[in-house]
Amino acid sequence: MKNAHVPIFGFAAPSGTGKTTLLTLLIPFLKMQSLRIGLIKHSHHNFQIDKPGKDSFRLREAGATPVMLVSSHRRAIITEFSHPQEPNLDEQLAHFDQSELDLILVEGFKKENFPKIELHRPSLNLPLFYPQDNSIIAVASDQPIELEKNIPLLDLNSIDNIAAFILQQIAHD
Repeated sequence: MKNAHVPIFGFAAPSGTGKTTLLTLLIPFLKMQSLRIGLIKHSHHNFQIDKPGKDSFRLREAGATPVMLVSSHRRAIITEFSHPQEPNLDEQLAHFDQSELDLILVEGFKKENFPKIELHRPSLNLPLFYPQDNSIIAVASDQPIELEKNIPLLDLNSIDNIAAFILQQIAHD
C-alpha cells in the first residue's frame, strides 16, 4: 500500500465472527506496549455519524461536503462521495492522518492485498478465506483446525498470543 506510512495489519472474517470484539480487547493490550494505534473499519452499510435534526446533519443535507465537527475532545470529518462505490483501502489511507501512529489496524477490506489474520470459528460452518488469499498470513481459530498451507494457527481466545504475533510481524517491517 503506497499510502501506508506505518505498518498496517488487518482482520478478515465473515460478519458475526467477532472481529470487533477481538479488536476491543487487542487494542488496549497493544497500547500497553506503548503503541499508538489507529483503526480503519470498512462498513457495508450507509452509516450516519451525525443524527437527523443536529446542525451538522442539516448542513450536510444542505449540500456542504466535507463537514468537520470539532470539539475540545475530538474531530470528525464527514465527506460525501459524489459517486458511491466500494472504498479502496489505499485511497482511504491517503486521507488518514498517520503522523502520530505506530500501527494501523484494519477491520474488513478482506479482498485487498495487505497482511491479515483470518478469524475462524468452526462452529459457524463457514469456509476459510486463506486458501484463496495469499495476504492472510495467519488464522486465529477458537478450536484446533488443520491448515492446508504452512501458516501460523493462533488461538482466537488468546489476546497475548495474537498480540505477540502482530508485534513480531511489525518488528520485521
